[in-house]
Amino acid sequence: GDVVQIIHDTWELEFNYQKLPSDGIRPYVKQFIRPFHLDKAPLIRAGFITYEDRNLLLLDVHHIAADGVSVGIIRKEFNALYAGHKLKQPPLQYKDYSEWQVSSGTKEALKEQEEYWLKRLSGDLPILNLQTDYERPRVKSFEGSRVSFTADERLTSSLKSVAKETGTTLYMVLLAVYNVMLSKYSGQQDVIIGTAESGRSDTELENTVGMFVNTVAIRNFPEEHKTFRAFLEEVKHHTLKDFENTDYQFENIVQKLGVKRDSSRNPL
Repeated sequence: GDVVQIIHDTWELEFNYQKLPSDGIRPYVKQFIRPFHLDKAPLIRAGFITYEDRNLLLLDVHHIAADGVSVGIIRKEFNALYAGHKLKQPPLQYKDYSEWQVSSGTKEALKEQEEYWLKRLSGDLPILNLQTDYERPRVKSFEGSRVSFTADERLTSSLKSVAKETGTTLYMVLLAVYNVMLSKYSGQQDVIIGTAESGRSDTELENTVGMFVNTVAIRNFPEEHKTFRAFLEEVKHHTLKDFENTDYQFENIVQKLGVKRDSSRNPL
């Protein structure tokens, strides 16, 4: 009745080689990325394309098997191998981490973190109500657009200056600003912002490929009577404490809080 880990001694990588004209690259890449069968290892496929005087290596990996940091590790290791270097064996594999995660000693150690989050997210949890042009869909969709811009030198310098004066980081300053902006738009003074965290709290996991990333729900109170600097000090305190307790998984927090699920929103 429990979920268990089964480790295969051998597995075969799906690897395709193609020689294509340059106008055939885009259609091939589009069909190369497709769903995986989650019950069949491995959740990765590779391909190699030759066109004109260039070579293209393709990797399609399911998110359950690798996160953003992992992609960086794979690139770094591939470049090292390509340059003729030998790779060091990582001290831990993902299977070691997953065993540690469900061990009785770990569960006991995480009790303190569980208590921290239950206290941090106690009471009525805010639901951010932004005035939008269109009605919120009943089922959350990730469709949308992306607006990119570059902060100029003057603004960047000012932000860094505030961080230096207040003993905070640029991340904390921008998080405080984002809280204030959401508060102004919504009229709410209790805001929870979700952020992704690498999940590699142990240095031995720095070069391990796997799905470690965890969501951190950072709650702050941008109340109108506070000065920005006073609020930034609160954000600094909360951020430091929250990131000290990120071994406890977001899914477990949601489960423990007994949050009523709404398919149109994130649970917190």
